[in-house]
Amino acid sequence: LQQFSDTGSKKEHVKISSEAKPGFLERLSETSGGMLMGLVTFLLSFYLLFTNEGRALRTAKSLDEGLSLVIPLDSIHSVSQQNEGRLVHLAGALSTSKPLFDPSYGLSIQAVKLKRNVEMYQWVEYEDSREYEENGEIKKETKYSYNTEWKSEVVNSRNFDREIGHKNPSAMAVESFTAVSPNVQVGSFVLSKGLVDKIDDFKQLSLSNLEDPHADVTRGGDYFYHSENPRRPEVGDLRVSFFYAGLSGDDPHLGSADKVTVIARQKGDQLVPYHTKSGDVLQILYPGDLSVEEVFQKEHECNTMKTWALRAAGWLAMFVGINLMTRIVYTLVDWFPVVRDLVNIGLKAFAFCVASSLSLLTISIGWLFYRPLWALLIGLLSVVPIVVAKSRVPPKKHQ
Repeated sequence: LQQFSDTGSKKEHVKISSEAKPGFLERLSETSGGMLMGLVTFLLSFYLLFTNEGRALRTAKSLDEGLSLVIPLDSIHSVSQQNEGRLVHLAGALSTSKPLFDPSYGLSIQAVKLKRNVEMYQWVEYEDSREYEENGEIKKETKYSYNTEWKSEVVNSRNFDREIGHKNPSAMAVESFTAVSPNVQVGSFVLSKGLVDKIDDFKQLSLSNLEDPHADVTRGGDYFYHSENPRRPEVGDLRVSFFYAGLSGDDPHLGSADKVTVIARQKGDQLVPYHTKSGDVLQILYPGDLSVEEVFQKEHECNTMKTWALRAAGWLAMFVGINLMTRIVYTLVDWFPVVRDLVNIGLKAFAFCVASSLSLLTISIGWLFYRPLWALLIGLLSVVPIVVAKSRVPPKKHQ
């Protein structure tokens, strides 16, 4: 069964497919495959949680080491041999030897990076599915809708459910690219590639002061359009915008050069990575004029956020792994609706408690080598979810 409806540039149709409801042995076989995946996910969660704690503590120690050793430079315009090989702190305006340009569009800018972003007007397919049971069969109703949108990547229309009437070109006539200045400095100091990579705060470049570069290109707002009518584009039309990062010279329209704060090792007139005793690498760059304390505080905050994000990811992986491994119990009772629902709730609660306890235990083991007292406290905390779960069992029995 298929239904069609057209609404302007948006088109949609519905497809319904059906298959026999899988038998008990088939579902059991699928669950067995899920158990294997669950075991792999479960084991990976231990590795993620354990290594994350070591990484977090190593990074924290490296930052503390860096803070105790860093030397603020008196001047960024002279290179002192006294600081050779040492960790230094400096702040100043970015400078580059020559502007970056795009000759195809007659555009140039004194900046660290210039990005040309090309988008093509294309068909995009959206899928919305729902499954339901009817006459002992599993039916899947899928609604496919198509809309025209500007996209930076080529959308392969060959993968569409219905390519006829929604065909996209296979490539773009103009390509996106990012130009990076080969020589970036703060005062007399040259930034390493790693530091230049950190200059990524891109801002869109206004094209209001530029002329149309070609007869077949029209400027509209902050875009160059390869289109006969930019207001009513057709599939295959292009629009080009530009972005820059790290303004490195005074510009009448954009203002003065961007300031950055850098902490890195001085090697001649270069600023390169600093290797700490803890085994980490320090090469830090932030926009603006920041003090040493402000920089290291920001780094500690980033380390804390990353640590908690990976802890959450580790716990989730463990929870999903336990769910997949215990799914076989649900499969064995899924013929009995009431029992099935109770078992499902019980398995979720079990997975939650065990994942919470084992995650805390793994974190405490990770801390054992660095901070034994904290490790002991977290280890005791890991017992709480199990104790809470056990304390709730007797009332359920009385019910």
